Amino acid sequence: MRVASRPRREAVRAASGWLLLVAAGCLGTAPSPVPREPSGSGQRPPNLLVIVTDDQRFDAMGCAGNPLVHTPQLDTLARDGVRFRNAFVTTAICAASRASIFTGLHESTHRYTFGTPPLRDEFVALGYPARLRDAGYRTGFVGKFGVTTGKGAPQRLFDSFVPLNTPYLQPQADGSLRHLSEITADRAVEFLAACRPDQPFCLSLSFHAPHAEDGDPRQFIPSAASEGLYAETVFPVPKTMAPEFFAGLPRFLQESESRVRFHWRFDEPERYQSMVRGYHRMIADVDTLLGRLRAELTARGMAENTVIVFCSDNGAFLGERGFADKWYLYEPSVRVPLIVFDPRLPELRRGTTCDLMALNVDLAPTLFELAGLPPAAEHQGRSLVPLLSGKAPLDWRTEFFYEHRFERPNIPQSEGLRTERFTYLRWLRSESPREELYDHQTDFDEVVNLAEDPRCAELLRELRERTDAWRDRYAAAQVPAR
Repeated sequence: MRVASRPRREAVRAASGWLLLVAAGCLGTAPSPVPREPSGSGQRPPNLLVIVTDDQRFDAMGCAGNPLVHTPQLDTLARDGVRFRNAFVTTAICAASRASIFTGLHESTHRYTFGTPPLRDEFVALGYPARLRDAGYRTGFVGKFGVTTGKGAPQRLFDSFVPLNTPYLQPQADGSLRHLSEITADRAVEFLAACRPDQPFCLSLSFHAPHAEDGDPRQFIPSAASEGLYAETVFPVPKTMAPEFFAGLPRFLQESESRVRFHWRFDEPERYQSMVRGYHRMIADVDTLLGRLRAELTARGMAENTVIVFCSDNGAFLGERGFADKWYLYEPSVRVPLIVFDPRLPELRRGTTCDLMALNVDLAPTLFELAGLPPAAEHQGRSLVPLLSGKAPLDWRTEFFYEHRFERPNIPQSEGLRTERFTYLRWLRSESPREELYDHQTDFDEVVNLAEDPRCAELLRELRERTDAWRDRYAAAQVPAR
């Protein structure tokens, strides 16, 4: 067995009769502000359209195998591109995750979430909007920004910065109401109309949907066009929503904000169906608008040189474990949709799926490589471009570190490790130490906690050590001021 220095190594260990696969990411070389044409393309760097939804689960698409939902445009995008079936976020809360998307860094390094000081300038400068603008791209942002930065940072990052906020139904000058998702698409079309054919663009398009509007009792508010969708659909109730499962959870989870919001949305059968229908209607709105944007790209002659990346900032509980919202290292919360469409890919790669782990911190290095820029040594993610072409590196990751450090008493902090097979989760600052361990091969719904099973003692010890190593590495990472 070949073992390298920890935590950058790949080894195969046997523990209690199970295999634990351990892998780490690669760091690149020093960055350069000079763009170059993608190797062998004979074209200028491609346009980049990065679409991020808010709180969209990995399974809320037809192409992900969900037969109940209507997402024809997303399904077409997956048919035209590459869908990542195992895409995750390293922190399941919008503030920290969006900072990770922009910067390619874990929360322990960029140290930004709700309640912290603004994202520091050196992290802003490392992000893909700054580097792409320096390289000659016209950069734009439309929608939910979700990251507080220092004074003037958005103007340094973007040629066009159009932040938009809820409510979802917004009064117009003529007295009508227009949905925020539609307004977001309107502003995106305006950005495209202002682009020049001789300059590549990167548009970051961030929908609020399908995030609930917490202050409105309706919570999930779709456009009028989607109101009738799913009227006859009965969505299945998660088995872990059963009262007997919830009764076995520790008190700090039973009394958490996740449970408070569960009662806003899911605590009665009729309310459950109404809310889940509303949630999926909002995704249908985004789906329709994706079709509008692709048609706009085609009409403007941009489609053949525009890469589209579609993802979400985190997932969402729809009643699983008796919870609503996200925050924790369980599959509905951390696993997200990710589709990359590159019109330059050969036909053989269209409509393929990739089972290797992809993370939110991979987006920035992926955009760098797509734009022909060299990697940034500080990035903690890896470019997904080799995976698009089917040429996965032999040392691709088989695990990732998860953390949630938002300081709020009724949203417990946690950290852990997700490997290809196992989830290890530990709660921080709870009334008593608590660990959880799940085997995804036999228990996808994460029902049976193996942490107290003596047969798993060695596996648990190794996962603790690995979690410690990743945590310490990211907490100690330094990014020089630029």
